[in-house]
Amino acid sequence: MADGTFPLFPRADNQSVQAVFFLPPIDILEVARDAFAGDFAQFVEQTNGVSKSEQLFGRLSDFALNFGFPWIAYGPPTTLDRKSLKPVRRVPPVMLNYPDDWQKRCSEMGYDRIDPIVKKLRKQTGAFRWSEMYNDEHTTEIERRVFDEAAIFGLGSGVSVPLHGPNGTFEIMSFASPGNHRLHDRTITYLHLAALHFRLKVAKFVNASGAYKAPELSPREKECILWVARGKTSWGAGAILGISENTVNYHMKNIMRKMEASTRMVAAIKAIEFGIIEL
Repeated sequence: MADGTFPLFPRADNQSVQAVFFLPPIDILEVARDAFAGDFAQFVEQTNGVSKSEQLFGRLSDFALNFGFPWIAYGPPTTLDRKSLKPVRRVPPVMLNYPDDWQKRCSEMGYDRIDPIVKKLRKQTGAFRWSEMYNDEHTTEIERRVFDEAAIFGLGSGVSVPLHGPNGTFEIMSFASPGNHRLHDRTITYLHLAALHFRLKVAKFVNASGAYKAPELSPREKECILWVARGKTSWGAGAILGISENTVNYHMKNIMRKMEASTRMVAAIKAIEFGIIEL
């Protein structure tokens, strides 16, 4: 999704998987002469000592800033039919640092269900510029509206990378910039390689840590995260549940800690994927 609000498409067993991904076409000598070759090599080296997904995401964020991309979103698309999935046993993390206001807007408008990026990336293996999808004659006006509103919230241009893995797994890495600038092919190549490296490292973390278990939430916590996932503010959720805004914030703080989530929307996404709540 352009806002990064993706759910997950995990395996249903406990077997470790050697992830396989498609590499983008690349001229090694050309890249070696590029000014950013050193930055990419440094990024790869820095990730060797990383043991947590959150730390790895931080390294990726630092690398993406070299190209003017402060916003990143990683995870599988939300358009999958969750009811057909078996209970989650092995879940790679959803990670994004998109503006909170944009995440809330996407939840309120249901943009995850009409996201044109998901539609395009299911059919290809290479990274692409958001402008390509916006200008595509098959893109609908409603889909273009997603891009238009994203720009208003600070995501003016971007690159998305499909990450097709074994057993039909599919995830997306998106890099977004507040400007509407021209993106060079070399930039696309480096971001694609960084996304692939990131995904392979995350896969190792998941396999090494074994099955992720759904955290235990109290009945009230489940109610709070459900209404947050439906786009309600703390005040709005409190009004529905008959509790104060501060009480909702208290529960959400506990939920985020249990979910190991950096934002409320990430916590909501994880709650959905663990089967704790249903929208």
